[in-house]
Amino acid sequence: MRRPLIAGNWKMNGSAALVEAFGKVFADAKLPADVDMVVIPPFPYLDAARHAFSNTPLRLGAQTLNPLHSGAHTGEVSGRMLKEFDVAYALVGHSERRQLYRETDEQVFERLMAALEVGMSPILCVGETLEERDAGHTMDVVLRQVGHVMARLEAAQRCEVIIAYEPVWAIGTGRTATPEQAQDVMAGIRAYQASFDTSLAEQLRLLYGGSMNANNAAELLAQPDIDGGLVGGASLKTDDFYAICQSAG
Repeated sequence: MRRPLIAGNWKMNGSAALVEAFGKVFADAKLPADVDMVVIPPFPYLDAARHAFSNTPLRLGAQTLNPLHSGAHTGEVSGRMLKEFDVAYALVGHSERRQLYRETDEQVFERLMAALEVGMSPILCVGETLEERDAGHTMDVVLRQVGHVMARLEAAQRCEVIIAYEPVWAIGTGRTATPEQAQDVMAGIRAYQASFDTSLAEQLRLLYGGSMNANNAAELLAQPDIDGGLVGGASLKTDDFYAICQSAG
């Protein structure tokens, strides 16, 4: 049985007050014990969040990391630094990183390896644009992105990777893939994994990202191959994120 995971990606949003609000709400909330819950705030809030979340089930994630552990890389953050703040997860390959900052599949792989090297669980983000979907290339794009990473890992490393399918056309637009569309892609990713590692395919946690919210979470999470969500805008509201976490239990 795969353990559900709900991860909230704040992107370049949030405040110290929001960190404190999450800490208070989730310290008192009655939450399902069998769900992993992760908040991924901007770097400046990680230390405050570490303290605010100490009496909650919330774990911390990072929005990206540099492939190197140290050096002359102004403005960058390494995995070793993140681990000092109890960061347990790291996003790699988010569509905004791929599109706005031109991260290639190879650079995504390097970041994923950096996360594994320091003991963080990478959340590998994959997904297609609207043009690619309309052209019928969804699975080609998604499996290229997945395969560039997963086919190069050792079995023990693959077990640490979580994959988030985020159709680019559904991120921050209010549009959401139908549960059936999301399930089709998730099933395709799991089948790809089974082609060279059956046991991993059974254990691999697949998240849906793309305008998941309190209203649609239950229906999406009811799909057999959707094991959780990578939540954007709704993760900035304590009540909405709480409701989504409840839906996963």
